[in-house]
Amino acid sequence: MKKYQVLGIGNAIVDVISRSDDAFLQTNAIDKGIMQLVDKDRGEFLYDAMTNRVQAPGGSVANTLAGLGELNLRTGFIGRVADDDLGRFYAQAMDDDGTDFVNPPVPMADLPTSRSMIFVSPDGERSMNTYLGISADLGPDDVADTVAQDADIVFLEGYLFDKDPGKEAFQKLARLCRAAGGQAGISISDPFCVERHRDDFLHLIENELDFVIGNEDEVKSLFQTDDLDAALDRLAAIAPLVVCTRSSRGVSAIRDGQRVDVPVDQIVPIDTTGAGDQFAAGFLYGLATDRDLETSCKMGCVAAGEVIRHIGPRPETSVAELFAAAGLV
Repeated sequence: MKKYQVLGIGNAIVDVISRSDDAFLQTNAIDKGIMQLVDKDRGEFLYDAMTNRVQAPGGSVANTLAGLGELNLRTGFIGRVADDDLGRFYAQAMDDDGTDFVNPPVPMADLPTSRSMIFVSPDGERSMNTYLGISADLGPDDVADTVAQDADIVFLEGYLFDKDPGKEAFQKLARLCRAAGGQAGISISDPFCVERHRDDFLHLIENELDFVIGNEDEVKSLFQTDDLDAALDRLAAIAPLVVCTRSSRGVSAIRDGQRVDVPVDQIVPIDTTGAGDQFAAGFLYGLATDRDLETSCKMGCVAAGEVIRHIGPRPETSVAELFAAAGLV
């Protein structure tokens, strides 16, 4: 039995969340509904403009791992934080949530711990403004061979492709895990991320990964088409397992040529922050515990449904109990 059922790698970012209306976004030149990178000065300005702050450890894959930790899977996270107040908070919070924070905070770091200012609109849309800080320095030296080889599944974050060292860390982890008999997959992360790295993503998916998870816009962007079914067919031709979330229209997944389409309950969201991350947690729980494809997709939908009912990107109620109530376990 390997130490980690799921091991992730990604940006270790402290989420700072605040409610705001559209007028506030316009006044402060914040693009609604997307993630954009900001420099240190812009980050400090936006932080000072926030009210009713809620602070939590974040980052896409880290949120997914926290969901899996809450479901009692053995999880670990490879990320990079500074030995400052936010970095120590982050590492401890991950451990408290049941996920092993593999690398200790970096002492005497040149850059501070990363943070994302997230403004939640009345309609539940979140506008993310991220200062990457030290997490952008994640590289292959942060990936220990023994850690990579001791995982059943590794889950990778597309945002890491924004810098070459992150890309190298990403590839090293996937290759070592698969060579030791594990599986590797990716969260595509963001349509704008696809625009920046389309060729690299397609090469990685075809040659080095076992599964890919993305939303409708991300999958279509991979192949520069508005035809989702055509994009899914093309993606399924190069990946053994493809999972595509389609918001209120449910989930479509294809494994070895067999497709399932799973509907979702219609929910008015309080906050969509973390919906994709927790869908991935539910789905990966199913994958790690040998559920069939349809059940795994349903688990993802239940986990996503829980997180959009409250502020914040991580579960607040027992997802395992929700699985049981839905007849999934």
